[in-house]
Amino acid sequence: MPDFAAAYTPAANRYDSMTYNRCGASGLKLPAVSLGFWHNFGDLTPFEHMKSLVFTAFDNGITHFDLANNYGPEYGKAESNCGILLDRYFRRHRDELVISTKAGYDMWPGPYGDHGSRKYLIASLDQSLTRLGLDYVDIFYHHRPDPDTPLEETMGALARIVNSGKALYVGLSNYDGPTMEKAARILDELHVPFIINQNRYNIFDRTIEENGLKDTAKRLGKGIITFSPLAQGLLTNRYLNGVPADSRIALDPRFLQDSALTPERLQQIRELNDIAIARGQTLAEMSLAWLLHDGVVTSVLAGASKPQQILDNIGALKNTTFSAEELARIDEISKR
Repeated sequence: MPDFAAAYTPAANRYDSMTYNRCGASGLKLPAVSLGFWHNFGDLTPFEHMKSLVFTAFDNGITHFDLANNYGPEYGKAESNCGILLDRYFRRHRDELVISTKAGYDMWPGPYGDHGSRKYLIASLDQSLTRLGLDYVDIFYHHRPDPDTPLEETMGALARIVNSGKALYVGLSNYDGPTMEKAARILDELHVPFIINQNRYNIFDRTIEENGLKDTAKRLGKGIITFSPLAQGLLTNRYLNGVPADSRIALDPRFLQDSALTPERLQQIRELNDIAIARGQTLAEMSLAWLLHDGVVTSVLAGASKPQQILDNIGALKNTTFSAEELARIDEISKR
């Protein structure tokens, strides 16, 4: 069998341009920008293109790859493709990487392939490890709260997973503040290293400010990693002059439809873009920098369809400081 790893030599200075932040009060650090595998690592993307995305990320200090059992399309394909990439090119760099995955949404037919039961979570992670070709993941998340399963059962399953050596840390995704605090209390009693929350958060979506998650995570010393930091591309300059033919709205409307680009939203985007220009940033750079400005968010989880987008995302780290006037103006625009 050929040694594929020899065909990829990462950049020697790969950590120089990246900032690494501690996950709350834990010992684990994540890059300020992480690479998400949600959209662009399934059947719709050529393998060579996936390889270029991952190489660009790692060459520039992005050491965290984030997945879930049902990322694709089809379900499981993102993990399978990541497993191939890890085996061929990253075997000797495994200890430089943080690999995370999740379970909590529908994955396979029948009553045992969804939600938060002990049976589903443990079985799903076993399947994920097989697809990834790994003995363990660094972080395993419960992907969403399950109101029909006792919280003690779900947290007990996470404890079992850590104690079995199949995950080093656990995280919670899409929880609100009060539910996360109850879960944290159970996990503390079970001596489980719960270190991070993954939630949607961006200039337009302030849900974690409103449901207590952000304040509770800060108070309890838990990290936050944000997905959809650019609101599926709305917080970029992509749509300032209409819908480009190669945009997500045009090509893949599963998660962003043209109905989201109302005249009111477009006006907000243009006004936010003016602030970014005055700061010497693109709108995307400012939007990522805004998420990191107060030190509560550990990492922004950004996908990419082109290697240049990864480099652009990292460019946000050059200026994450905002004046009080800028912050007030961003709030005024985004909340009206």
